[in-house]
Amino acid sequence: MNARTRGRRWPAAVCALGMVVGAACSGDATLPDEVAGSIAEATTTPTTAAPACPDPSAYASMTYEPLEVLPEPGDMPDGTTMAEIQDRGQLVVGVSADTLLFGSRNPLNGDIEGFDIDVLKTVARAIFGDGGEERIVYKVITYAQRLPSLEAGDVDIVAHTMTINCNRWLRIAFSSVYYQAGQKVLVKDKERFPDVFALRDAGARVCAPEGSTNIDEISKAEYAGVIVVPKPDISDCLVAMQQGQADATTGDDTVLAGFAAQDPSTELVGDAFTQEPYGLGMNLDDSDLVQFVNAVLDQARADGTLEQIARTWLVDTGALDAEDVPPVPEPDYTRALP
Repeated sequence: MNARTRGRRWPAAVCALGMVVGAACSGDATLPDEVAGSIAEATTTPTTAAPACPDPSAYASMTYEPLEVLPEPGDMPDGTTMAEIQDRGQLVVGVSADTLLFGSRNPLNGDIEGFDIDVLKTVARAIFGDGGEERIVYKVITYAQRLPSLEAGDVDIVAHTMTINCNRWLRIAFSSVYYQAGQKVLVKDKERFPDVFALRDAGARVCAPEGSTNIDEISKAEYAGVIVVPKPDISDCLVAMQQGQADATTGDDTVLAGFAAQDPSTELVGDAFTQEPYGLGMNLDDSDLVQFVNAVLDQARADGTLEQIARTWLVDTGALDAEDVPPVPEPDYTRALP
């Protein structure tokens, strides 16, 4: 993050985004799904069916051991995925451009910024050295495009508030966990809908993004009665609420906190009813890149970078109180290399 954005207060960000939300509130538009300028257009990779996982909760956060020694920036070992990226001169990443706090476009300068983006910049600097963040090419993708984009080789890494789980490990590989989120609901009527179970009992309409663990959860039998309203991206769910098409939106608490700040008529309610460990996604064949990224994240844990990123985007913005931000997760390196 550059100096002009670091440490800014939340109201300024909300005011800037008012130009975006205002269009949505008019009833004839959704939030933008691509970034103009020098940033690449959205990927249109088709979605493929995921294979079944015998136990989706098992071994989810296990990842590969990090490299014992990080190579010097600009000197990636020959024959590695990192060397290919270095020789290309670009780190191509899949991100969101409308997930406030984690990956969203600043309408004043066109930059994509947030927690996920700062994590990617840390990886880019480890590959290219100082100024490495300028070598990132952002591809704006939806929730449902995250895995297919990696499988097709359209991107090197996806950083898109992506939950690590067993089913996804069958298709892609993940870094260690860099943030622990949880699923909640966002409503306009707190008195009527104080939690997800009130929504269930009322047969309410709950919006969730296609291709997300959030829609998988709310579709389970224990929430039978909920009318699931699927949308391509979670920002479309906020618009659906504003236009009266949904009574609530379900998603990760981090994302919904950004929505609640954008639209003061909405409010987060109830306790988190899932655990959503975020990881960077990579192609299943790029185990060397996973090990490299894990070593970068280890360094970022040790020197306080991950803690600072969380503080910048979740506390300094006023989105969360410091005591509500979970500690930086400890890694689990017990997954065997393929």
